[in-house]
Amino acid sequence: MTTTLNAKLLKGAMLTGVINAFINGGIQYFFLKTYSSIAISVDSITNNEDTVLGTSVTLSITLAMILTMVAYFGIKEKKVAFFPTAFWLTIKHGFFTFGVLTSLAVLWQKYAGTVEVSLISALIIIGVIAGIVSGMVNYLTLRGCTLSERHKLYAA
Repeated sequence: MTTTLNAKLLKGAMLTGVINAFINGGIQYFFLKTYSSIAISVDSITNNEDTVLGTSVTLSITLAMILTMVAYFGIKEKKVAFFPTAFWLTIKHGFFTFGVLTSLAVLWQKYAGTVEVSLISALIIIGVIAGIVSGMVNYLTLRGCTLSERHKLYAA
């Protein structure tokens, strides 16, 4: 992949990440505004309370899968067929996001325990996670689904 195209993809992915961080942090405010403080995680596999990482897992899986499809259908150049390549990329992004965030939540709980943060801190954490997921998914989808660039990667 050419350096300028890679830089362009990275710049676009960072912009997508920042925009999604603000949008999703703002949306989560309306779901969590009744809390003055929220636990980052709790020591239970199932619970009925909202947590920062629990909210982030659900949000990020949904974002990863939706944004993979949005990025795919937004590609203007020649691209791979949606099925099977982009379809399986969508599934892969969902499972990867689930695995990484769930693992981080388990590690947080093991080493830090139940820590409560203010609503604003919770929204910032959720927004940052959403931004990172959005940026990575955007970059990986555009890089993996643009046919001419995909061909160049495998030809090298």
